Amino acid sequence: MKIKTAKKYKKKQVLIVGLGKSGSATLELMALSGANISVYDNKDIEWEDPKTYTKIKQIGATAYLNGKEVPNEKWDYIAISPGVTPQLPFVVEGIKNGAILTGDLELAFEVAQVRFVAITGTNGKTTTTTLTGEMFKNAGIESKVTGNIGKAVIASALEAHQEEVFVTEVSSFQLETIKAFQPKVSAILNVTPDHLDRHGSLENYAEVKAKIFENQKEDGYFVGNADDPIVEKLSKKCKATKMPFSRKKTLSQGTFVQDGRMVLRTPDGEEIDLIAPEELKIPGLHNLENALAAASIAWCGGVPVEYIRKTLKSFKGVEHRLEPVATINGVKFVNDSKGTNPEASMRAIEATKANILLIAGGYDKHSDFHGFIRAFDGKVSQLILLGATAPQIKREAEEEGFTEVSMVDDMGEAVRLAFELAMEGDTVLLSPACASWGMYTCFEERGNHFKKCVRELKKKE
Repeated sequence: MKIKTAKKYKKKQVLIVGLGKSGSATLELMALSGANISVYDNKDIEWEDPKTYTKIKQIGATAYLNGKEVPNEKWDYIAISPGVTPQLPFVVEGIKNGAILTGDLELAFEVAQVRFVAITGTNGKTTTTTLTGEMFKNAGIESKVTGNIGKAVIASALEAHQEEVFVTEVSSFQLETIKAFQPKVSAILNVTPDHLDRHGSLENYAEVKAKIFENQKEDGYFVGNADDPIVEKLSKKCKATKMPFSRKKTLSQGTFVQDGRMVLRTPDGEEIDLIAPEELKIPGLHNLENALAAASIAWCGGVPVEYIRKTLKSFKGVEHRLEPVATINGVKFVNDSKGTNPEASMRAIEATKANILLIAGGYDKHSDFHGFIRAFDGKVSQLILLGATAPQIKREAEEEGFTEVSMVDDMGEAVRLAFELAMEGDTVLLSPACASWGMYTCFEERGNHFKKCVRELKKKE
């Protein structure tokens, strides 16, 4: 494969920071490009990821592993993985000394001769991206769902075919390091407080989200949430053609609900009937928003309306988002491990009809949980907490007058306790309102462990 960036990085001093899926693919790209490569990771890669360690040795990269100190050298580029903060002292020092900071999204854009459809937001990214990808797939358009779903975007870029469409879930961490990235279609689904431990404030976080459209021109499209005041404010700076979505009001163009139907109105005023919200197989008002957003995004990307309709009717959701696991003695177990912030878990509670025994807690992203507790609204009877945030959530729950709280050491104990406390007709819902880090490497691992614990419970019954 011809690498577009070969000349740019050839013989340049490149430091790759973080050797997860993204960093490992970046290592491959830089080796193909002829860069002089150094790598850093705070883990013992030789032990934890022998395949990547072998790749490092084969390439001949200089390795600073297991937290080994990085010397103060003159780097031309520092390629940082999304999960790694750019505030690491040696990264800050490297930038001061002239290094250009880059990341996997920017690198993928440089490498791949494809059209990018980029979707971001605090909540709903995975469902909307997957649903949009299904619309492209059902229409027979050569496309790939990538980004924070499955394969890293840079790994997908190394395998890309010209004229392919990348339907890409994009995080604020990836957007921090873009410079030229220009998607054909961009979308911001919503903005609520998240990752404040990294971005410092909601305002900073929102500004990073807005970078998704900063390089777009009038020939591109932007899909924003017309019901979200922060997104509406951000969109005023966008030069792309706007095709927003709303479940609360009628729009001059975009997707919305009118007279009990989902409707798409094109920029030239054509009004196209889609389906009734009741025909969606994914529950909750938040999923109606996701469906409206996906319809607008797909239309902007050239998907014929007939395939948008077909996919809206058939799509059954994604793993780890309100995913039914099992029913044991009349008690339902639901996996919503994708609920990695309070807003996401509030939506899961809203979409669950039965009495809820809620398992929550995890990594501390400096979130406030008072609104999360108030959203229980009589539907949550028991709160079972684990992870670093358990004491904070318990304290804030008691401040809100909710006292049916238990703290446990691990997921197995949480599942067993929830089952002991549950009655027939209840739902045990894992929706942590927190990231998984500290106890798990990712929300998928957490959700899979929950499902394993439920299966073990079922075997004993």
